[in-house]
Parts: sequence; structure tokens; C-alpha cells
Amino acid sequence: MAKQYVLALDQGTTSSRAILFSRDATPVAWAQQEFDQILPGPGLVEHDPEAIWGSQLEVARQALQKASATAGQLAAIGVTNQRETTILWERESGRPMANAIVWQSRVSAGICDQLRAAGLEDVFRSKTGLLLDPYFSGTKIKYLLDSHPDWRRRAERGEILFGTVDSWLIWRLTDGARHVTDYSNASRTLLFNIHSLDWDDELLQALDVPRAMLPEVRPSSQVYGEAVGRWFGSPVPIAGDAGDQQAAAFGQACFQPGSAKNTYGTGCFLLMNTGSRPVESRNRLLSTVGWGVAGEVTYCLEGSVFIAGAVVQWLRDGLGIIRRSEEVEQLAAQVDDAGGVCFVPAFVGLGAPHWDPYARGAILGISRSTTAAHIARAAVESMAYQTADLVEAMQRDAGMPLESLKVDGGASVNDQLMQFQADILGVPVRRPAIRETTALGAAYLAGLATGFWRDTAELAEHWKLEREFLPGLPSAERQSRHRRWQEAVRRALGWDKPLV
Repeated sequence: MAKQYVLALDQGTTSSRAILFSRDATPVAWAQQEFDQILPGPGLVEHDPEAIWGSQLEVARQALQKASATAGQLAAIGVTNQRETTILWERESGRPMANAIVWQSRVSAGICDQLRAAGLEDVFRSKTGLLLDPYFSGTKIKYLLDSHPDWRRRAERGEILFGTVDSWLIWRLTDGARHVTDYSNASRTLLFNIHSLDWDDELLQALDVPRAMLPEVRPSSQVYGEAVGRWFGSPVPIAGDAGDQQAAAFGQACFQPGSAKNTYGTGCFLLMNTGSRPVESRNRLLSTVGWGVAGEVTYCLEGSVFIAGAVVQWLRDGLGIIRRSEEVEQLAAQVDDAGGVCFVPAFVGLGAPHWDPYARGAILGISRSTTAAHIARAAVESMAYQTADLVEAMQRDAGMPLESLKVDGGASVNDQLMQFQADILGVPVRRPAIRETTALGAAYLAGLATGFWRDTAELAEHWKLEREFLPGLPSAERQSRHRRWQEAVRRALGWDKPLV
């Protein structure tokens, strides 16, 4: 049967999606399903691994059904995933040992403090390109193993496995035949040496994580194994794997050094291609593996914002001032500006360039004239301000100005946000015709490995501009507004740090 499609599994923080792409990179059919967020306490976020798997399998089947497609028409499956989220499961039964600890969770902040006090931050930064922060998987693994001493002993015997969400999905899709991850996901664990492209024994020892529980690390575009026939009717090669932000950069055709994209999802993630060698950040950004394709590894600089689109969910579910997320643009448009309100959405601390797990959310500048519309507008603007902080740091690291910014993700459909982003950056913001670039990147990686697409030059031809937003804010006003934002951030830092 002729291969007509690639199936992308896009497992995100709040929902699982599946999209079927044709040879011209057009989304043919898709399905999406939200799942529960488990919030045990302030700054703590968990997921049920079975809910992750069940929702992802269901939407994959729905996408095939909507396209009247069969597994025999699939060239491959590509997987992309929320990164750093940590899952431990039993090798023999496949049973999760506990809830997944989500990337947003601050549960291992104390472990990071201990490692920093022991003088280990430079060791971790030089080998992994990361900072010591509970964002990353390694300290989450240590937290789980420290909490259950018998688990560490079992992990040493290979009875308990660790994986980020991609590993978990591939394990389940292959019925336990393949325990793998790719360079990009491994580079987010604090355990992977991005120079040698292998798990690092010194880092494993520092975090007391047994090597026997870790997945095999492979390039991002390669046939890893097959999804067994019972899931989709016949076996399908699994041939692409990348963390969601790296996949989005690949889907945005950021193939040249200096090209950059920003994804507005649950968080905000700015990635810039730095070529075949990692660039060490001097401004508290991350050096990370972008992808490994055709025997070559591409590195990126990354800035990570923990709460972006999730602030809109809070307006809906926590504050109750909107009923559906899409209503935020209409509500915010009821006012000309935020009325002096600054909203710092540090619900689970702040990521780059602050890296403060003890920061907490703050709404400043409220007066008697403040309305729900002002708060909604300030919430939307917080995504643009946080991105501006990242761009400022990235330009200093890269030694070059950003000429334009490609954008994607759910909140990128908000025209008001995209215009404000261009205004506060002072550069054009370019939104592609295909906005599901994360899933598209996973599809591209899988399609390259199986010959569905020829090379990255062919992929670059698929990128099309849908709309460009040009800056219109005077320079002095742009700088004044950004300084006011930075002052609001300063007041939110360290708020939840234990008092001695």
C-alpha cells in the first residue's frame, strides 16, 4: 500500500494531540484530548502516566479515523513531548511507580539548593549546558528514589525504568520492546553530557541515579522500532523523536545558525540555532541539543518561560473571568492598555533568565479603576514581556541582534499578543501558515528517517508566511514599559523562599 501520511503524536502538558500530515506537509486530520492536572500543593504539578498514554493512543486512533486512513498508509510515526516530565515504571509489568512529576513542579528545589551548596553547579553547567533548577528531570528522579529507598535498589537491578514522556510512549507503543530517548530529550535531564552525547557517570553519581534505569539515547531521526499491530491494525515504524521545543524549531525550518522561533504554549520557549557546537551562555540561558539528523548534531540556545498560555487557563479556571480560553483576546481588547497593571505569572517560580523557584505570581498596579479587562490584558502582555527578557539575554549571548522572530503555539493565534510582541521587541514577528509546528517537526523527523521526505532543503520549501506583525511602538515608550515590567519581576522574586 502506498505511504501517504506521517502520524505525529504531540504529547503536551495539558493535552495530547495527534496530527496526520501529507507529503506536502498539510495537516490532513487531527484530534486533541485534555487530561487532568494534579496539583498536590503550591508549586507542585503531577500527571497520571496512564492518562498520558490513554489520551495519546485515543487521539491517534481518532486522527486516523477522521482521515479514513489505515496504518498501512503511514510511512512512520513521530513523537514529540512535554520535556523534563519524569516517569518511573516497572520493567516487568509496565506499571507506573507514581504520578509523573511535571516539568513545572518545584518539588526538588531543596535538592537543587543542596547541590549548589556543594559547589556542583559549574560541573553540571559545563557538561549539560543547564543550570541547577527543579525544572529538569535529574533532580526529580533523585527526589523519587530518595523518597522510596527500595526503588533505588530495584533501579540498580534494572527493574525500575526512568523515561521522559517520549520514552514512556515509545515503550508502550512497542509493548516494552524499546526503551529509548533522543539527544534532545536526554539533554534536558541534568544527566547527559552534551559534548560526548552520552550519560555522564560523574553526574549520575552526584544525583545517585543508577545507569541501569536509563533509556538508550539515539539521534532524533531514526527508526527506533515498531508500534505493534494491535494499536492501529498493523505495525508502524516509529522513526522520529524530539522534545516539543526542539521539534517546533525543526518544524519552523530553523535550520541555519541564527534563526530563532518562540513557542507560546503552556510555557514560552525561545530557541536559536547555534550550529554544530554548543554556545555557553553568559546570561543564564541554556545550551541544549536541538536535534540529531543524518549523522550531524545541531545545538541551540534556549530561554524557558514556565507560565505563558497557562496564565489564560488560570483566568478561566482560577479567576473565572472568562469561560473559554479564546475569550481572553476579546476581553483584553475592551481596554486600550493594561491601565498600569503588571501581571507576573510566577505560579511555579520563574525560569530564564531569573531561575528562581521561589518566585510567586504577583499582580501590581491595581487601583479602584482596574477591571477584569485590565487584568486580562496584563496577563496577555506578560507573555510578550517574558519573551522580551529572553531575547535581550539571547542577543547578548549570540553577539548578534535578532532580525525577526518566528512564532507558533496556541497563543500565537492571538493577534493582539503578536502585535504587542512585535512592539515590545522592536522587530517583525512572523507567523507561519501551519501553526502546529511542534507536531510538524516530529513528522519531519520521522519522514526523513523513512525517505518520505528527501532532506531539510525540501522541508524548508514548505514554510509559508501567514502574517507578519511589524513594530509600531516608539523606542522610548518600549524601553519605559519594559523597565516597569522588570521592576514588577524584581518584586516577585524570592517570595516563597523559606524564612530562616
